[in-house]
Amino acid sequence: MRGVGWAAVGGFVLVIAEVVVFVLVAHAIGWGWAVLLGLATMFIGAMLLKREGVRAWRRFRDAVNQGRPAGGEVSDGLTGLLGALLLVVPGFLTAAAGLLLLVPPVRTLAGRQVRGVAERRISPAAAGDLFGPRVVRADRAAPAPDSGSADGEVVEGEIVEGEVIDPR
Repeated sequence: MRGVGWAAVGGFVLVIAEVVVFVLVAHAIGWGWAVLLGLATMFIGAMLLKREGVRAWRRFRDAVNQGRPAGGEVSDGLTGLLGALLLVVPGFLTAAAGLLLLVPPVRTLAGRQVRGVAERRISPAAAGDLFGPRVVRADRAAPAPDSGSADGEVVEGEIVEGEVIDPR
């Protein structure tokens, strides 16, 4: 089974889990209240979907107009849109996941994950254009005796997030 097969199985399991959770909630609070709660989350999700879409578009447009890389705004906007979309989908499990994606710390973490996936799927040059330049922290170290370095220096370092700071 490739990706489509696993998605179908996952969708089927999600539907079964949503029905089970709905029945449990309906037994706990009553069928009428459960239906009303489900409709309320869908209505709130529809309102949030519009708000998040407009907000994401404005932030993207502002970043482009200011000449800043827009990747951060895009990943944050996609995370907010996904959270609102999950609220629109009928079911309490998807609504809970959607609400979690709208909580700022979870949204930030999910936005980083979206950014990481995007950076792995596109070229480094495109990632630099979309998310901004990478900063490399480097330290000079003595070469290993068997390194064969012509100039006698070895640079060790790591890539870190942040703004480029002019050392001058």
